[in-house]
Amino acid sequence: MEGGSSSSTVLYVLAAQLYAVYSQPPLPLVVTTWPFHSATQAAWKALSAGGSALDAVEKGCAQCEVDQCDGTVGYGGSPDESGETTLDAMIMNGNTMEVGAVANLRRIKNAIGVARAVMEHTKHTFLVGESASLFAESMGFVCEDLTTNRSLSIYSKWLVQNCQPNFRKNVTPDPTKSCGPYKPIRGLPEGKTSSLQNEVDLHSHDTIGMIAVDRNGNVASGTSTNGASHKIPGRVGDSPLIGAGSYADSSVGGAAATGDGDTMMRFLPSYQAVENMRMGADPTTACQKAISRIQKHVPVFFGAIVCANRTGSYGAACSKAPGFTQFHYSVFKPGLSQPLEEMVDCL
Repeated sequence: MEGGSSSSTVLYVLAAQLYAVYSQPPLPLVVTTWPFHSATQAAWKALSAGGSALDAVEKGCAQCEVDQCDGTVGYGGSPDESGETTLDAMIMNGNTMEVGAVANLRRIKNAIGVARAVMEHTKHTFLVGESASLFAESMGFVCEDLTTNRSLSIYSKWLVQNCQPNFRKNVTPDPTKSCGPYKPIRGLPEGKTSSLQNEVDLHSHDTIGMIAVDRNGNVASGTSTNGASHKIPGRVGDSPLIGAGSYADSSVGGAAATGDGDTMMRFLPSYQAVENMRMGADPTTACQKAISRIQKHVPVFFGAIVCANRTGSYGAACSKAPGFTQFHYSVFKPGLSQPLEEMVDCL
């Protein structure tokens, strides 16, 4: 009897906890790519304190920049071919459809903050490179070195390994064996390329992408990343591109993407996912359709999308790739005391 009573008590407690979560109103809501829990918590804290969805996205992504999430967000990670770390970020207001974005940002750690400054203090949408850094300095952002001992170590090891992996193709000397300097191979038949190198590490492409929905259904989205490790200097990925890295429309919802940006940016998956929701798809289906659309052209690629609608429903989808069969993401919603880690099997 005592054992039965104990089991009943445990079941009752679990049922009460589940009821507490699922009986809560669905808003506000924060959904974040990857299990970046401290970033998700920072965004939730901003919403709980009465901040806007835009404030939540900025605070959440900024926390990841400070934490150097997974080494792929913020300073001190993903050095390029010259050993330098540069940052990309964007933020979108789903009420006004305004966007601020920066790419190839140098010497400034708070990329998402600079992106918001572009949106709020200029009539532009996107600033890049050295000029973006000078703008940031003029707005009061502190100039700091983004290189760390860790990023220098990553770069040194890469040089020792004959610059493997890298993003060169159709060049000579053979980019799978040499650091260059490279020259283009002329006269390749159309549609034909020289043999490609082994897969680039999946986690050289991680990004924080975030969707925030306040209690009134106002939506914002944003991203921040230091890009692909060992990228060619000047490369811009999908993260700061509107509709690729993220997209928000408060009449519908929001979406954010992560993965192989050079592939994903060609399909504007975040915009596509939001449009899928506009046409009546639930968030999970909307994400799946956006992934499937890419797979029609690129059957195997590393990528994932999170989606949320303005009423608080959310979901995710991912594309199966070598070493990547499940995608974990982070959610904060009413009834929780800490972020919830969700998981989805890849298509």
